[in-house]
This record gives sequence, C-alpha cells and structure tokens, in this order.
Amino acid sequence: MNQDKMHLINKIFNNETIRTIWNKEEEKYYVSVVDLVGIITESKDGRKYWNKLKQRLKNEGNETVTNCHQLKLKAQDGKYRLTDVVDIEGMFRIIESIPSKNAEPIKEWLAKLGSERIDEVFDPSIAAQRAIDLYRAKGYEEKWITKRMQGIQDRKELTDVWQENGITESKEFAILTNEIYKTWSGMTAKEYKEFKGLRKESLRDNMDNLEVSLTDISEEVTKRLAKKTKPKGLKENIKVAHAGGQVAKNTRDEIENLLGESVITNQNKLNYQYIDEKEKMKIKEK
Repeated sequence: MNQDKMHLINKIFNNETIRTIWNKEEEKYYVSVVDLVGIITESKDGRKYWNKLKQRLKNEGNETVTNCHQLKLKAQDGKYRLTDVVDIEGMFRIIESIPSKNAEPIKEWLAKLGSERIDEVFDPSIAAQRAIDLYRAKGYEEKWITKRMQGIQDRKELTDVWQENGITESKEFAILTNEIYKTWSGMTAKEYKEFKGLRKESLRDNMDNLEVSLTDISEEVTKRLAKKTKPKGLKENIKVAHAGGQVAKNTRDEIENLLGESVITNQNKLNYQYIDEKEKMKIKEK
C-alpha cells in the first residue's frame, strides 16, 4: 500500500511525504503530526520534537493536543504503528505553534487565498490559469489539459441548457448526470469513482482519453438534443440524457469489439492509495 500524500505540503516542501488517512464517515483527512513537524522543523527526529511540543501545548491548555487522535500508519519499515494525527484545521494550528522559517510560506499562502478569490471576480481568467497550472504541476500533458479545459466549458453549456428546460435543483443535475454515465458506462458517477478508487477527486481528471471522449460525446449529444427538442422538467430531460448516453454506449460497443477489451479502466491519476474499511480492519487485527 502506497502512502498517501498531502498535495498542499508537497507543493511547498518539494514533494516531501506526509502520511494521511481518509475518514469516510467524517469526510476529512487526518495528517501525521510527526511527518508534518519533521518537515517544518527540518528535524531528523520529528517524533522527539513533537513529544516536546505536545507537552508544552498540553501545559498551555492548547486544544490541539486534545483533538489529536492516534491511528495506525505505515512506517518506513513497512509496519503499522499508532501515530498521532490531526485534521487539516489542527494541522494549521500546529504550524503556527512552531517557530520556523518553513511555516511562513504556508501562512503567506493562506493569506493570499482571500485576495486571489477577490481578483478572480474581476478577472475570471485568473481562476482558469490557476487550474491549468495545477494540472501541469500534477504532470498532465498539454493536449490533455487543453481538452479538459474545453470539457469544463462544454459541461457548463450543458447545465445551462438544463436550466433553460426547468432543471434548478442540484439533486436533479446529479440525477441527469447519473443517467448519462449509467447508460454508457453501466455505472453512476459515484460508482464510477469508487471503481477507480476515488473519493473527493474529480472523475474526469482520472479518466483516460477514451473514457473522456465517450463522456464528451454523451454530454454533447445530450446538450444538442435538449436544445432541439426543449424537454421540460426532470422526467423529460431524463429521456434525453438517456438518449445522449446511448449514443456513447453504441460508440463504446464498437470500440470494444475492435479492441477486444473494455475501454473502462480502474486506473487513476493518483500518486497514492486509500486504505479501505477492510484494510483498516486487518490493520487493527495486527
């Protein structure tokens, strides 16, 4: 099992690994305090530094220590050991408790977030450029990025058409999206994400070229058909979404007949893996 990586810290500290674990019920990450402290302080023994800091914070009545949990995380020797972890909020509180030059880049980054969001209101291209930069940082090819950005625009055009046809609730948008996906792929968006081992990550960001193309076809046909027939309400729009998905399904069948294999893959773009519930049980038993 590969160790999870926290992308925010990777970006600031040159891809240093910080072990994280995902709590499915709470829908939040828990971060290894030892790893975090070791990177910020540049200490060879992050555990020793954390033990001293933890005692100081405890004596000061700092709630960060109280909110610490212990979970079994994989160590360098491959064994799972109980390790102090905190959620993302607790992570920033610890950062502020450490007198280190390495804490400043994170504080500055957080301070910039507010002004950047305001800048995006006046110049939306800033947000688009930020998305492009993030895709590049994650290693996506330029052709893929161009296609992805166009796909975002195409998706917006589809939802605009749905709105014109009386779709207003987020639940209804999800139902129509699921109708498209289930028709051509056999899975809802949620099932598709689970198949690929995803949680909060974008499904399309983790598709290969053929999967993206089939998704684009299904949504483009749905959009054009909805524009032409102008279905009203959820029930009628579901029929159109199904028709759009069916075109992609027919295309998928032809491709698979030629290739002799499924075009739907469980591969993703993640550089880490999640620990599922069964794996957690095995770890606890050890």
